Amino acid sequence: MEKKKVFISTSTFAKFSDEPLRILEGSGFEHILNPTGRKVTEDELAKLAEGCVGLVAGTEKISGEVMDKLCDLKVISRCGVGMDSVDLEAAKKKGIEVVNTPDAPTLAVAELTIGLILNLLRKISSMDKELKYGVWNKKMGNLLLNKKVGIVGFGRIGRKVAEMLMQFGCAIAYHDSFVENNDMGAEKMMLNDLMKWADIISIHISESKEMIGKKEIELMKEGSWIVNTSRGGVVNEDALYDALQSKHLSGAALDVFWKEPYAGFLKELDNVILTPHIGSYAKEARINMEIESVKNLISKLEE
Repeated sequence: MEKKKVFISTSTFAKFSDEPLRILEGSGFEHILNPTGRKVTEDELAKLAEGCVGLVAGTEKISGEVMDKLCDLKVISRCGVGMDSVDLEAAKKKGIEVVNTPDAPTLAVAELTIGLILNLLRKISSMDKELKYGVWNKKMGNLLLNKKVGIVGFGRIGRKVAEMLMQFGCAIAYHDSFVENNDMGAEKMMLNDLMKWADIISIHISESKEMIGKKEIELMKEGSWIVNTSRGGVVNEDALYDALQSKHLSGAALDVFWKEPYAGFLKELDNVILTPHIGSYAKEARINMEIESVKNLISKLEE
């Protein structure tokens, strides 16, 4: 009997462990890996996934038009948290199940966030760059102790970041329309109030919609910091550039951008840290996420 096929669109899948592939094979599925080494286009996806019953998806756009061409597709399993790249309404109409891996990347993204915050406050990257150019310049930094940190988005990752920051002696408050109560003692605030209150804003929402623009940034304290490891487009990059250039904000760290790969004006500034969307890029977390995405796929296909 011919094996059912699964296309895996993420470009680095199984790079650190072949266990996810062995799980697929052990359940009787044939896998097809992304041959491009990058994010696939919609046309490429439609061609490469032709005849597949399952899709282990990255962050590429999966539109209703693509689904129309994939007549055998039954399940889309996102290797990651965000679902905004998938046309969920079209999938529902076509009876295609869509699942994700909300737990696997939590610790990796949270640890990156803490690292970026510490880097910003102690100006590590800035001095590293200068020293490599022969400049011995001791810059005064700040302690994380007693800082007020506003968490925008208090889901799994936001809560984990809050939990870690409490160990540094930080005061925590949050804004999240879907979370009323918490067992951490963190105060819930309206977004504008949070922006005014916090020394550091850390963003952890799951939708790519602008939430922090010129008005919200102007509400932030003089000399405060902002970190976004969630979704590109949440922070208006033009407004952020102006606030960093004018030194209204002491610094910012971004792992996500409105358009990726990023090539914008923020690269010109020395008070911003930019990373290429690596939130989940810790080996252990990546392996767990890939295993979870495969198990989710198999579970839905075998229902």
